[in-house]
Amino acid sequence: MRVISGSCKGRPLKAVPGMGTRPTTDKVKEAIFNMIGPYFEGGIGLDLFAGSGGLGIEALSRGFDKVIFVDRDPKAFQTVKTNIELCGFNDSTEVYKNDAERALRALIKRELRFDAIFLDPPYKKQQLTKLLSDISKHKLLNESGFILCEHGAEITLPEEVGMLVLKRREEYGIIGVSIYTLSDHRELEGME
Repeated sequence: MRVISGSCKGRPLKAVPGMGTRPTTDKVKEAIFNMIGPYFEGGIGLDLFAGSGGLGIEALSRGFDKVIFVDRDPKAFQTVKTNIELCGFNDSTEVYKNDAERALRALIKRELRFDAIFLDPPYKKQQLTKLLSDISKHKLLNESGFILCEHGAEITLPEEVGMLVLKRREEYGIIGVSIYTLSDHRELEGME
């Protein structure tokens, strides 16, 4: 596992010890960033099921200003911190040991909005539709932002969830990737 491109290109990343997490493969990560980037001029991201932090670190390497990492697993939390340090991104990150729903509630209170939200929950405990609904309801996505969902290829997510619309879906073997953006017909109330 390594950083694919950008300022930390080629830097190896540590994997979370044990079998509790499933890191995004380099091949899938490269395909994902070719779809959504490949490079960025700033922005704030949220890596909600961070695992080793590979997706958020890749976003930082490719130009994001800041990424907030969240994972409830103590080993994943420590691995993310180690990988951030290996890449020198300490000043542009926040790392929290928390579950996804609690973390979202805390972020809602801070009134944060994100340019990218990475959702890669454990495949056996899919909760993506509810998370997408919460993100939409609380307007956590910036107008030009995107949400990237990684899931089992057999999972078909809805075309629309609240103000979010499915823009693209791809399959890479057993892995499915779905990308959401705000719909063009979103409610104007409360939007900047």
